[in-house]
Amino acid sequence: MTAPLRLACIDSEAPPLFHLADPDGVRRGYEPAVAELLAAELGRPLEWVCLPWAEMIPAVRRGEADAVLCGQGVTPARSALVDFTRPYAVFHESVLVRRGDPVRGPEELRGRRVAAIAGSTNLALAETFDGAVTVPFGGGSDDVFGEMLAALRAGEVDAVVDDDVVFVPLDDHPDFALAFTVRTGNRWALGVAKEHPGRLAELDGALGRITADGRLAEAWARWLPALEYPFGGPFGGSSSGPFGGGAGV
Repeated sequence: MTAPLRLACIDSEAPPLFHLADPDGVRRGYEPAVAELLAAELGRPLEWVCLPWAEMIPAVRRGEADAVLCGQGVTPARSALVDFTRPYAVFHESVLVRRGDPVRGPEELRGRRVAAIAGSTNLALAETFDGAVTVPFGGGSDDVFGEMLAALRAGEVDAVVDDDVVFVPLDDHPDFALAFTVRTGNRWALGVAKEHPGRLAELDGALGRITADGRLAEAWARWLPALEYPFGGPFGGSSSGPFGGGAGV
């Protein structure tokens, strides 16, 4: 029997990246679409290992999942824990405020409370906003994004920093407004335990093939039509080398 491709993720509602899993465990959204393409390319059934945010990388390192495929921007801190494939996405970072708030730049957040996920690239960006008071939200939650939005709505924080993709569905929301976007070009990739270089090469190779032949671009066009495809067009480009950054950022 072919071993399943076990991918760690959180089970929460963050379209168009992903929706809550259906009762039968099927997940929908851009990241699940990428996972399905990789599993098909490798000829393996797909199995999701749903965990709180902070438990995903530890689970991979313990061998409870083959890789993380869930919002993992490639950072030095994460790269010290796992090895990353080439990217399957590149996103910028945006700041969300309550509708009617006049904030249009980081200088207007001085003295105000700015939320982001603890240990994330988003929190690192928020910490560069001079005079802003950063409020880390714990990765142990099953729905940290929802908790940040609830805090913003309640006035417990004044802004939320996250990747631009997660704010797409909130464009016309009556409670929230997009204040500004910082073009940080964060690469998202699959994280694999350092003890498994063969697994890393297998996943990276499969990702390279679905990028080169246009399958990744098709998934992007289906789920993220409002965002610019980051890997060239119409079919993207192959990486310049093993685990290279096809995004050029």
